[in-house]
Amino acid sequence: MMSASRTSHDARIVAQFTRWAKPFAELAIHAEADSMAQTLAACAVCSDMPVLDVACGPGIVACELARAGAQVTALDLTPAMIEQARQRANNMGVTVAYHIGSALHLPFQAESFDRVVTRYSLHHMLEPQKVLAEMVRVCRPGGRIIVIDATPAPECQKNYDRAETLRDPSHTSALTLDQLLSLGAEAGLSPVMMHQYRLESRLHDQVAPEDWRALQTLFAEDIASGEDRLGMGAWESADGICFYFPISIVVWSKSIPQKAG
Repeated sequence: MMSASRTSHDARIVAQFTRWAKPFAELAIHAEADSMAQTLAACAVCSDMPVLDVACGPGIVACELARAGAQVTALDLTPAMIEQARQRANNMGVTVAYHIGSALHLPFQAESFDRVVTRYSLHHMLEPQKVLAEMVRVCRPGGRIIVIDATPAPECQKNYDRAETLRDPSHTSALTLDQLLSLGAEAGLSPVMMHQYRLESRLHDQVAPEDWRALQTLFAEDIASGEDRLGMGAWESADGICFYFPISIVVWSKSIPQKAG
């Protein structure tokens, strides 16, 4: 049975990303070339490989994986995001099988995919360990599980979450890198690679008008302090306040059961 808190949070996610579906899909940062190249390298797909993109949003990663030759299935909770994703696939001339559904209950059989990826989504999840467990369930033994998300420094995590919740009310908490790696270890996964990068953005591009004043004040105070308490390296530029998301790519493999005898 779904808890009231989970139902409420799912509704918050759908409301947020219905409102932001089109601008989110069009924001250049989400398809930025260097970070996309790193994502594709981490996934390491080959022709006709079955791949699942969990919480796919407007299909940016899913469509790039399809263009690389993979057989891509993708799922998101928000119908408006799936509509944007279908338009992207049509515009790119690629085929992706899209589904509307929850990352907590993936509607796929166990061991169905050679790659299971999620990008920029785990910080929206109330129960990230259960999302990872579902990703593990549908991954074939020997396959890769790839999680890409913001991972603030431990000393900045609380303030980072405060800023992100102001910017996006569907945010729960961004895990630190150690916390993320611990989830993989608890799930019995073997680390394959880890890579970190900074994804730069303008604050104005990431904020709804009604939330702008509070966030501008918060970031301006952080810049003035010179201490980077948000862990986002904010600075003033000719285009206004800029900052970066501290992103980690973590890749694990799912172990192959040893045969008895």
